[in-house]
Amino acid sequence: MPVSKKMVERLMLAFSVVTAASCSFAAGMQPATSVVLVSEEQGEYGMVVKNTDATASLLYTSLENIEEDPEKLLIVTPPVTRVEGGETQLVRFIVQSKTPLKHQRLMRVYFEGIPLSKSKIPNSVGVTIRQNLPVIISPKGLAVDSEPWKHLKIALCGDTLRVTNDSPYVVRLAQQGKLQPSGLLVAFPKSYVLPQSRLNLKLTAPSKANSVRIHPASVYGYAVKHYDAPLVACSL
Repeated sequence: MPVSKKMVERLMLAFSVVTAASCSFAAGMQPATSVVLVSEEQGEYGMVVKNTDATASLLYTSLENIEEDPEKLLIVTPPVTRVEGGETQLVRFIVQSKTPLKHQRLMRVYFEGIPLSKSKIPNSVGVTIRQNLPVIISPKGLAVDSEPWKHLKIALCGDTLRVTNDSPYVVRLAQQGKLQPSGLLVAFPKSYVLPQSRLNLKLTAPSKANSVRIHPASVYGYAVKHYDAPLVACSL
């Protein structure tokens, strides 16, 4: 039997109600910001995390390296601690790099709250929310750049889009861009371009273009207005 548009809308509404009901009992550890910014010069950074639940939970904090950079640059303390309902906890990120940093480095941090008591509401479902945030570690003396994506050098070399970041800054952006004016989609493999790195992106079809429209994120993790990066000459 064919499914009518009205039936689909009813199913979607029912799914939304169930999802909302489940999330209302979620254990929520809410970090103060969406990015952790650590300065090598200061040696550490403190992030305030709030338990938005009414009851106590254990806050688990763990660091994870990205696959391109396995070096353990930070330690986090406390890795596990009890946080009462509605209260906050300061989590410290301490630099432990053995050699001075030459450019920004990228890691990830996970904040997860585990409820210490079961819900008294019948048939409720307990859900833990795991927050996953980027961690950017900046070397001593590096000035803050609010538009690091403008350092990208992008060239169209036949059917390959070559993206070079020879700056000391991590560039964070959406994983989809568009060649201009053709509108051909470009897929980035990650949501970041590391300092001193180059990406070679194969295009799905030949295209003429004079710029690439990307959708970057600010230093603090917020989406900003798109940026049309001009294409530079292709060189080996």
